[in-house]
Amino acid sequence: MPDIGFYHPIVIHFAIGLLAVGVLFRWGALTGRADFAGPAAACLILLATMAILVAAWSGEDAHEAVEAVPGTAAAVRAHQEWGERTRNLAVVAGALELLALALRRRPGARRMVFASAAVGLVALLAMLQTGKLGGELVYAHAGGVGIRSGEPEDVARLLLAGLYEQAEVDEKAGRGGDAATLLEIAAKRFPADNAVQVRAAEALLEDRKDPAGALEVLGRPGSTPDEPSLRFRRGWLSADALDALGRQPEARAVLERMRAEFPENTRLRSRLARADAGAVTTNRR
Repeated sequence: MPDIGFYHPIVIHFAIGLLAVGVLFRWGALTGRADFAGPAAACLILLATMAILVAAWSGEDAHEAVEAVPGTAAAVRAHQEWGERTRNLAVVAGALELLALALRRRPGARRMVFASAAVGLVALLAMLQTGKLGGELVYAHAGGVGIRSGEPEDVARLLLAGLYEQAEVDEKAGRGGDAATLLEIAAKRFPADNAVQVRAAEALLEDRKDPAGALEVLGRPGSTPDEPSLRFRRGWLSADALDALGRQPEARAVLERMRAEFPENTRLRSRLARADAGAVTTNRR
C-alpha cells in the first residue's frame, strides 16, 4: 500500500467540510422545508464517509514519524483513538444513509434518516475533538513539523525555529545568557541566514554584554543583509558594539555610512546629533 501520510492535512479538511455540511443538510431535510436537502445530505455524508476513511488511512501512515519524537506518544495515541471513533461513527452514518436510500419507498426509511442525522451529529462532534487533539499535536508538540518528509532542509528549519523560540522564552524569563547561547548556536549552524546573525549579535551585545563577540558575528563574510531593515539593525548594532569597546570614531564612521543610505531616519539623525553635541562639548573642555 502506498504511504499517503503526506496528504493527511489535505484530506481531513475535506472530510470536516463534507461532514459538517452533510449533517446540516440532513437536519434541514428533517424539517420538510427544503426538498433538495435530503438528496444533498445523502451525497455529502457518503462522500464524507469516504473522505474520513482515507483520512484515517493517511493518519496511520503519518503518525509513525511523529510518535518517534520524545514526549509525543500520548498525544498521538489520543488523536488516533478519537480518529478511529470518528471513522466508525462516519461508517455507521454512511451505512444508514445507504439503508435509507434502499428503503426510500418504505416506512422504515424515515427512521433510517433520523438515525443518520443523530449519528452524523455525534460523528461531527467526535471529529471536532479529533481536530482539536490534532491541532495540539502539531502546534504544542511539533508533531510532524519538519520531520514528516525526512528532508534535511525541513529538519533544519525545525531546529532553527526551536532554537529561536526557546531563546525568546529564555529572554522573557530573564535568562538572557541562555538566550544568547542558543542564538549563538543558531548563528553558527545557519551562517547564511542574515536575520539569525543579526539577532545573535543583538543577544550577545545586550544579554551577554559581549560587544567583541557581537562584532565578530556581524563581521562574518556574507553577513550583510539584503533587506533594508536588517541592514539598519546590523549597522546600529555595530555602532553600539564599537561604542561599548571605546572605538567611537569607528562607530561614527558606521553611522555616517548609514546616513547615506537612510538619510530620513529620525532615530539615526538624533543619534548623530547627540554624537556631534558630545564631540563639541569634549572639544571645549
